[in-house]
Amino acid sequence: MNAIYKGQVNNNAAEIYEEFFVPALFQAWASRVADAAEVHAGQRVLDVACGTGILARTVADRVGPAGSVVGLDVNKGMLAVAERQAPHLEWQDGLAEELPFDNDSFDAVVSQFGLMFFEDKSRAIQEMGRVLRPGGRLAVAVWDTLDNTPGYAVMVDLLQRLFGHEAANGLRAPYSLGDVPALQALFDRAGLQNSAITTHPGTAQFHSIQSWVYTDINGWVLADMLDDAQFDLLLQEAEQELQPFVTNGGAVSFGAPAHIVTFAKP
Repeated sequence: MNAIYKGQVNNNAAEIYEEFFVPALFQAWASRVADAAEVHAGQRVLDVACGTGILARTVADRVGPAGSVVGLDVNKGMLAVAERQAPHLEWQDGLAEELPFDNDSFDAVVSQFGLMFFEDKSRAIQEMGRVLRPGGRLAVAVWDTLDNTPGYAVMVDLLQRLFGHEAANGLRAPYSLGDVPALQALFDRAGLQNSAITTHPGTAQFHSIQSWVYTDINGWVLADMLDDAQFDLLLQEAEQELQPFVTNGGAVSFGAPAHIVTFAKP
């Protein structure tokens, strides 16, 4: 898997991700995932593929001083931003497929929009179940299909037309686990047969088309793929193609639903 399919970003992109992507897409889901995992005061919680840490920070507020939170990610740029945002939390470099923790180490395990990028998804799910203590809860969020996310469906088509398959795949990859039966089968094969999947509505919101395009390219895996001239071309085309998603005030808004998979360890 190359960086596009692994969701790997450079250090500068991680800064942009935190500043723009988190409020536009990810922040609203952190409390939902924490709710699904039934996170509460005093617990020890692991956030797998923590990115710049929005879910870990949300969870930390819930567990309070009597609890503890570990954020794990393979991307050092993301972890550097996470540590600056919340230096009091524990941030660790590591693979989801080889979690560096003992069995039954955590009261809850959470993961928000990272599973799609794991090289061995089944192994990562097994690992999350392994480190969860009996009676603990797992909650994993993944995006719904691209067909159910109209703004990004158009953006992917635009990238495909202008720059080809590889560029378009940079924005296709996050939606690769949107099919519910396939997602359930993945968890079943990993040994978590009693998991449940619920689909939740969501909304992506950017300040403008320009902000949206800037964030998608410079805050994600395409940051090193398009040069300045290509970015300008994309922005010019986007101003036309993405108009259906512009609100009266000039901001951008479109549906961005997601699935949350939950599992209670016996």
